[in-house]
This record gives sequence, structure tokens and C-alpha cells, in this order.
Amino acid sequence: MRVEVWSDVVCPWCYLGKRRLEAALARFDHRDDVEVVWRSFELDPAAPRHREDSPSEHLQRKYGISAEQVMASWLRLTTLAAAEGLEYRLDETQGGSSFDAHRLIHLGSERGVQDVVNERLMRAYFSEGAAIGDPDTLAPLAVEAGLPADEVAETLAGDRFAAEVRADEDRAHRIGITGVPFFVLDNRYGVSGAQSADHLLDALNVAWAERAPAA
Repeated sequence: MRVEVWSDVVCPWCYLGKRRLEAALARFDHRDDVEVVWRSFELDPAAPRHREDSPSEHLQRKYGISAEQVMASWLRLTTLAAAEGLEYRLDETQGGSSFDAHRLIHLGSERGVQDVVNERLMRAYFSEGAAIGDPDTLAPLAVEAGLPADEVAETLAGDRFAAEVRADEDRAHRIGITGVPFFVLDNRYGVSGAQSADHLLDALNVAWAERAPAA
């Protein structure tokens, strides 16, 4: 069974969703028969490589909210993340384009380490204050995650996997995905948002039961 997950490396709910999916899969009786595929989705396709304003200033301007509202939202997210074993430092994040990060995740798929690359980039962004749009920052992270340095350099210097990123995003548009994370199970069932591990496990069981041949 294939589980496709549309997500963005700069989406705090997506990192939560990743952990909750992992928790659900750990309890799923058929885990060894599940393939997880990460699909590209940019929350802000027009983002520059690096934003000059602070994370709080950006959110205040984007959503028309106050600094106090931003802090309240961050506190909630940080608490939820901690419950999943994640350490969020949202005030230290360095926002920017995630397009190159997604291209490296596709390279990871080709090399069989997609989940490792995705995890490393998310942790770097949310916990380590890495500038996600900076190729010089991305390159060593990708190599650390197991990608060949020469292929990472080639990818970042050119347009390799750009078409694959756009194809993921086009497909998301065609099937009506407007927010992430979004989980598609066996190309039939959709689960929207960072649902609980219990909810995801229920969805996995339903999808598996309906695909398995009758006894």
C-alpha cells in the first residue's frame, strides 16, 4: 500500500503530521507492506531565497495579526511538537523558498533515502534555525542525510527535479489539495491535516481492509 504525503519542509503542521504518521505506522500490522512517498507542496511559491524580516513580522503581515497572536500560536505549536518529541524554535526560523529543498527530497527518493532527507531538512529548519532557501546551507544537510555530494551540487546548480516538484504541485491542485499535510492512501482515500496517530491508524486499517482480497 502506498501512502503519499503532500507537505512542505517549512510547514510546522507537516512536521507534526510526519511524526504522527510514523507513530501510526509503528502500530499498523502491515507496516512492512507500506511505502511512504513524500510529495512537494510550497506554502509560498513566490518566496525569496531568504526573507529579511523576522518570522514574527512575516506572519503578522501575511495574516494581519498581532505579535501577541503570533506568540500564542507559536506556544501552541511548540507544545504540540514537544508532545511528539520535536523541538520547535519558531522564533529562530529563517524563512525562504523551499523549492530547492523539495528538489533535494526528490533526489533522496531516487537514491532511496527520501524520508531521511526530508527529516533532516525539517529538523534543520524548525530546530536549528537553518536558512532553508540557501543552497550553501542545504548542500551539507543533504550530504549528511546520505546523498552524494556531487549529485547534490549538480542538482542545486541546475534545474534537476524541478519538473518533478511542479508535477507534485500540479497533481495537488488537480485533486483539490489546498493545505498540508495531506495524506493520500492507496490513491483512494484522503486525510487532511496533522490528524492524531489514532485517526491515521484508523484510516490505514480501513484502506488496507478495502484493498485486501476477501478471505
